[in-house]
Amino acid sequence: MSTTTSQKRRTGGASSAAPRPADLAALLVTGADRRPPRPSALSASLTFGWRAMLKIKHVPEQLFDVTAFPIMMVLMYTYLFGGALAGSVAQYVQFLLPGILTMSVVMITMYTGIAVNTDIDKGVFDRFRTLPIWRPAPMVGYLLGDVVRYLIASAVMLSVGLVIGYRPHGGPAGVLAGVALLMVFSFAFSWIWTMFGLLLRSEKSVMGVSMMVIFPLTFLSNVFVDPRTMPGWLQAFVNNNPVTHLASSVRELMAGARPLADIAWTLGWSAVLVTVFGAVTMRLYNRK
Repeated sequence: MSTTTSQKRRTGGASSAAPRPADLAALLVTGADRRPPRPSALSASLTFGWRAMLKIKHVPEQLFDVTAFPIMMVLMYTYLFGGALAGSVAQYVQFLLPGILTMSVVMITMYTGIAVNTDIDKGVFDRFRTLPIWRPAPMVGYLLGDVVRYLIASAVMLSVGLVIGYRPHGGPAGVLAGVALLMVFSFAFSWIWTMFGLLLRSEKSVMGVSMMVIFPLTFLSNVFVDPRTMPGWLQAFVNNNPVTHLASSVRELMAGARPLADIAWTLGWSAVLVTVFGAVTMRLYNRK
């Protein structure tokens, strides 16, 4: 009697006996027609965007470039150039802050390519390509997650600017409009770096090439000074630089104006960047 009781305790009784193979097979057959629906393009993209945010949660040092770096940029350039270029820091910060905001966020976009390249080296994308999801979802998710980082950088820089004397005459509506336009362009601009992340072999290569592209675009613009003070040959490049159109749009919107021409140029550049580099990125993603 005791032996039988101990055996039942070890096996959990007759009711918890191991299922028969025939029962498992029947369960699989009956559940085959109840497969969950395929996620939509938006749902898949948002899921990968949330994955990008979770990476920040587990490695919070990734927020260094959207917190400490923007603060350093605002304070350094304001107090370094303010007296020499405008005669006073208070006057120069009105011109500089929207421009340095644009420059900093645009420069931060290059880290998207580095993150993509790192995941490729780890083999994560091999798993992504086997999933029954919208094919561009991993790339779009990266960019959506980075938009949150850009918003954090914008909030930090605007807060520092308000402390040192920046006053946006366009009010909250003008500031929000300028930041929204900056987010649209940054999302489109990030497709360049996803292409480099797929094309180049190492993280250092992505960083080096990104610097070669982004430094001329950001420094040869109207971020720091009015282009009218530049030589004629340089003005030709600066006035047609997409970062110049973006900085002018953000600056004027925050000042309360409506720079329709610069906004149109910025949105046009954004559409071109997504169309060209988005297509190249997905071609590389499908072939690599």
